Amino acid sequence: MSREWTEITVIGEDDTGLIAEVTSFLFKRNVNILDIDQAVREGTFRMMMQVDTSEMVTAQPKFREDLEDLGDDFGVEMQIEFPSDSQNQSIAVLVTKESHCLERLLEAQNNGELGADIEVVIGNHDHLQPLAEEYDVPFHDVGDEKGTPDEERLLDLLGEYGVDVIALARFIRILSPEVVFRYETQIINVHPSLLPAFPGAAAYRQALEEGARIAGVTAHYVTTDLDQGPIITQRAFNVPSNATEEDMKRLGQPLEAEALLEAIKLHLNDELSVQFGRTELENPDETDAQLGAPDELNRIIPDGPTDGFDKATIDLDETATADD
Repeated sequence: MSREWTEITVIGEDDTGLIAEVTSFLFKRNVNILDIDQAVREGTFRMMMQVDTSEMVTAQPKFREDLEDLGDDFGVEMQIEFPSDSQNQSIAVLVTKESHCLERLLEAQNNGELGADIEVVIGNHDHLQPLAEEYDVPFHDVGDEKGTPDEERLLDLLGEYGVDVIALARFIRILSPEVVFRYETQIINVHPSLLPAFPGAAAYRQALEEGARIAGVTAHYVTTDLDQGPIITQRAFNVPSNATEEDMKRLGQPLEAEALLEAIKLHLNDELSVQFGRTELENPDETDAQLGAPDELNRIIPDGPTDGFDKATIDLDETATADD
């Protein structure tokens, strides 16, 4: 019998006996644990489990209900996703006021390029609500008058829509460690610089102030360390003489949208792995994905010189020295 890979996520305060109760709960229902990952950060416990429910002796609705009841007993949140729940992968897009990345993702969804459903757009302002509604995607504004997001409401919405990926499409806010920890490896951001250069705010301005000749953009996984998550895709452009910050945005924004879209597609298609903080393609020979600069760049790089000399070169140098 083939396996039914089911995902269970447990999030809440760390409590003695919780892991034992969950594993016992699964054993009694003939559910086999395939993989388990657990961590505690700043008082929040998270456990992610891959289990096989192909021989489960309980109906799915009853299993879900009993699991949620167990979570209530321990005061933690229990989430389960059966294979039948995830036939179409879903995305939540977080935005502020800039439209270019959101517009590109919505277009890609409509023309089938994205291969997933944008279930919801969540903003800390309502500026992009008309754009979301144009594509019949629900929009929720979780920000106050200053744009500070209500993260409790944000988490409620992410749970309600059951998203697989969270795209930060120029969401100009830093997510708290609690949000990042809950959705670690599921949040992808685009930043307007070639990270690790120029992290933080006003990256295009930083590049101009430092006299950069080449600037660019980076799509990366989000971690609790600002702009330091594993890099997925990057795009670059030449900085014109006497460029302004507006010139930089004009050149960079289309690349931001492309880098973010490429990164999301790679993630959704399970084409990425993270090894020692660096993303790698699972099957590099089977994809035409562009992670960095175009291949044309490699063809104009000179072959040499490089460090290291062959014997003939060394002998010639020595002879010339002796003759001198």
